[in-house]
Amino acid sequence: MGADHSGTRAATLHSLQEAQRRCTRCVDAGYLAASRPVFSGHAEQRILLVGQAPGPVENDCTRPFAGRAGRQLMRWFERGGFAGEQDVRDRVYMTSMTTCFPGRTPDGRGDRRPSSREVALCSAWLDAVLALVAPRLVMPIGSLALGRFLPGHRLDDAVGRLFDASEASIEVPGEISASLPLLLPLPHPSGQSRWLNDPARARQLDGALSRLAHLIRWAESG
Repeated sequence: MGADHSGTRAATLHSLQEAQRRCTRCVDAGYLAASRPVFSGHAEQRILLVGQAPGPVENDCTRPFAGRAGRQLMRWFERGGFAGEQDVRDRVYMTSMTTCFPGRTPDGRGDRRPSSREVALCSAWLDAVLALVAPRLVMPIGSLALGRFLPGHRLDDAVGRLFDASEASIEVPGEISASLPLLLPLPHPSGQSRWLNDPARARQLDGALSRLAHLIRWAESG
């Protein structure tokens, strides 16, 4: 890729990010009192992480996965071959299905899951990031993101497996028939999730993380 094209792509992504930070779609629709989109990344990253939505800590410091769930996710990524949190942030574009904190649940026991309408209002931003960054590897985090990239799949049948963009299960990233981006689903690292309480599911996570070091090298070599 030539320097001029790379610079143009970076400038276009920067303009997109500035527009996204000014987005008030969910406020205008009555879902949020205020907007504060949270995401991070640049045009040269070839790995994309897509979570559910920012939490209250991220809403405060505008850094994705900065809270307790994020610390758990970073521990997972260290098991998968990253050198630490800063290494992850340097190499992975981070966004989510909705990029503003959706607020707490009515009972105050957790964060509210964004509605399908909120996801739809935010989807154009994710679509644009996918088009501009053109990641080779996408990691959907949790069931909401899984439904965006692998509709019809559940965490139980997706975590530990590698898929291509046509939703076909593949074994290695170099398979000739595979269409990009490749998809490596992970469960959500939130302490509220009970998904990993099952030892069999914990082994599924181990399987996903064991693939990651090779996938990082493959994604960044393209």
